[in-house]
Amino acid sequence: MPMQGAGDKSFTVDQTINDPGNAEDAITVGSTHGEAPHMYGVSFFSSRGPTADGRMKPDLLAPGEKILSCATGAKKLEDLRATDDGIGEGAACYREDSGTSMAAAHVSGAVAAFLSIQTEFINEPQRLKRVLMASCTDLGRKRDFQGAGLIDLMRAVQSV
Repeated sequence: MPMQGAGDKSFTVDQTINDPGNAEDAITVGSTHGEAPHMYGVSFFSSRGPTADGRMKPDLLAPGEKILSCATGAKKLEDLRATDDGIGEGAACYREDSGTSMAAAHVSGAVAAFLSIQTEFINEPQRLKRVLMASCTDLGRKRDFQGAGLIDLMRAVQSV
């Protein structure tokens, strides 16, 4: 560990949104508790903004904690090795996981559902992003943590 001199100051970096989430056109997704987002707010592992050049990110939040999802690759093999209940390969098809990747998948599904109903938004990514962000539920956290808030598909569909 380097020694600090008299004029040195320690600091933390607030901006943790980096590539590819800092791309202006990207919908940057933060994570929140799946069942009680108002109570628990933004997940501790979720990146926060603003970006290094000062733009507000993340754009919105979605459930990303303890999400039951498909197990694939190394995680599936890890679960299979740990399973000795005799059920076989089917026992490790799903696993609980947490992360902004779980939240991003939630938003991808919401976008697909929205576009299946509001087809005029196909090939209009900035317009779609504006509708999604305008229809979010505010969780009462700092903008740098929660973005526009928790995604609300029904409100987004009904807003246009």
